[in-house]
Amino acid sequence: MSKWTVIAASAAIAIGVGAGAVFLLDPFSQKTCGSAVVAGGKAAIGGPFTLVNHKGETVTDKDIITGPTLIYFGYTFCPDVCPLDTARNAEAIDILEAKGIDVLPVFISIDPERDDPRSLADFVEGVHPRMIGLTGTTDQVKAASKAYKTYFRKNGEGEDYLMDHSTFAYLMGPDGLWEFFKRDQTPEEVADVIACFVDQKS
Repeated sequence: MSKWTVIAASAAIAIGVGAGAVFLLDPFSQKTCGSAVVAGGKAAIGGPFTLVNHKGETVTDKDIITGPTLIYFGYTFCPDVCPLDTARNAEAIDILEAKGIDVLPVFISIDPERDDPRSLADFVEGVHPRMIGLTGTTDQVKAASKAYKTYFRKNGEGEDYLMDHSTFAYLMGPDGLWEFFKRDQTPEEVADVIACFVDQKS
């Protein structure tokens, strides 16, 4: 490598400041796909779980997350947020399928009191033909929610109670969290980021 090549490469590495964080711009670094920052690092999100799928089968995280997996925590009685978010996720999955990229959509219920496998089956089959619905006992659901650092709380009494809950969608791989998505991100934006990660991981 010539002296001028070394100088040019060194000059191309700049220090910048954005959103209160210091970062390095390195032309030789791996392409950055997402922008999610997780307290404690991405390894802090995700972990083992044992749940029941919408077919009534007991499954673990190892059975579900065998490749790129888009996970959302919600509930089937949700009047607005969950249908919109899962529809966004399903559209992103379809965009990726058209590009030859298979990503598994997963819906984990945070309302095991009402969401049995039968009601989950009706819900997920209406959202996407490949979506997997997961439920379980209250303790199993709480354990999964804790692993993913999600929040939920029962709001109200009677049969028509609501559930307050966080609304992130998590892109997981067998090696852990790749990225998470907020509600304001479009299907196209979600699909682009997922495609980037799939390309990077392949």
